Amino acid sequence: MSHAIRRAGEPVLDETTVTALRAALAATADEVVQAIIDEVPPYANALSGRMGATIRRAVRTALGHYLDLASGNATGGDAGDAAYDLGRGEVRDGRSMDALLSAYRVGARVAWRCLAAGAVPAGLPAAEVAKFAELTFAYIDELSAASAAGHADELAAQGRAHERHLEHLARDLLAGASPEVLSASAQRAGWQPPVSLTVVLLPAAQARPAYRMLEPGTLVLDDLPDATGVLLVPDADRPHLLRQLTDRTAVVGPARPWTRASASYARAVRARSLSADIRDTEAHLPELVLSADMDAFADLRARALAPLQALPAATARRLEETLREWLLHQGRRDEVAAALFVHPQTVRYRMSQLRELFPDLASPHRVLELTLAVGLRGT
Repeated sequence: MSHAIRRAGEPVLDETTVTALRAALAATADEVVQAIIDEVPPYANALSGRMGATIRRAVRTALGHYLDLASGNATGGDAGDAAYDLGRGEVRDGRSMDALLSAYRVGARVAWRCLAAGAVPAGLPAAEVAKFAELTFAYIDELSAASAAGHADELAAQGRAHERHLEHLARDLLAGASPEVLSASAQRAGWQPPVSLTVVLLPAAQARPAYRMLEPGTLVLDDLPDATGVLLVPDADRPHLLRQLTDRTAVVGPARPWTRASASYARAVRARSLSADIRDTEAHLPELVLSADMDAFADLRARALAPLQALPAATARRLEETLREWLLHQGRRDEVAAALFVHPQTVRYRMSQLRELFPDLASPHRVLELTLAVGLRGT
């Protein structure tokens, strides 16, 4: 509170004047409320009916407290607390601080006119009228400041609560919660579900900066284990998203229906564990498929490539490389030779060896098994 409001025991009005003003308190409160309704559009409907009666009582109480101050019988603490709560309530009712400040200005003008009109006939000396005016507008300034503080604190509190709800929703999505749980979580967060979500993994330190440049509705977490950050991007334009992340160490999962975002997250996590070079998981589907069950893949390789096991390691490696390129290039010898940087005759020689080792090399089933077996380089 300002010095003018904090001071108690320094009356501005004598008891005769205060008594006269109290007699007109109800009428003054009604004039203040009516002026606010007429001049501040956001309150045109808010102050009607039962709400209007409540506000009238509140204005009457504030005016009564002000007269206590003016007579030196109170401090401004209670009024400041009420104004603080009023500011918080404005946020809950969806009104800006501008509307409330306008209401204070209108109320101050009308209250001063009514109070001054009652004080002068009551015999208030002209020299005291200036002090009365100073106290009146200092009081309004203090109430305005207290309401502004309440408004700001409530906005901050709601912002933190909203942030917590969004984080809770993101965790539910990554955990693969049921559609019913996800819908309830989205509703609590005030988040409009999109058609799809695309999960992006990146270092935690990059999560917030990247989040700020992505589509509205993107969800973010930056406190996962291993210093990992996650973005859940709604209805992403994939090429555009990849361009936006060009300068970041990101792994982009597939787009999935929003209630199945956990599938996008799982694929991105697996891609990151498979290779540090993967950015777009959609560009590496064969590797992801072949690495889905590494034990099964190892068994497949061992069985399919068993004929090579009896050969010297260097020979087996050369023949496997040749077999891989032959399968990928569908037996076109010149293309196989170019891929291996060898002469076409070398390819012909090696393929004759492979046909002896794999007599059923023309079998579709054998071709499928061998293609899978040699499908990942470096295995």
